[in-house]
Amino acid sequence: MATSTSRSSTHRRIVWGVRAFLILAFAVAGVAKLTGAPQMIQVFEAIGIGQWFRYLTGAVEVIGALLLLKRATGFLGGLALAMTMICGAATHLLLIGGNPVPAMILAALSAFVAWQLRPLSLFSAAS
Repeated sequence: MATSTSRSSTHRRIVWGVRAFLILAFAVAGVAKLTGAPQMIQVFEAIGIGQWFRYLTGAVEVIGALLLLKRATGFLGGLALAMTMICGAATHLLLIGGNPVPAMILAALSAFVAWQLRPLSLFSAAS
């Protein structure tokens, strides 16, 4: 029984550690986009659909980071951030070049958190 308890305690710590990393990463990136960091302006100019998209992406990142703070909203935050990073990786691959790996790693970590915090009631009805 102690093994099961320590395993679940370790599991909770891992999930919280990943959440904390994502909160910090997306809060910093989102604020950089919203405040108009020169590098962000250049990236979104290269995308070519306007700076409004920088504001939208920054807002999604900040809101997603905030949603990760609470377990009850962490699933939605992780899901939104995973989808955002999948689109970010695709943007690197198809439009602007550069290294898509950081976006892919953030997508995988966000999806991991979303899966860990998923509301079980959504999936139990399908079983």
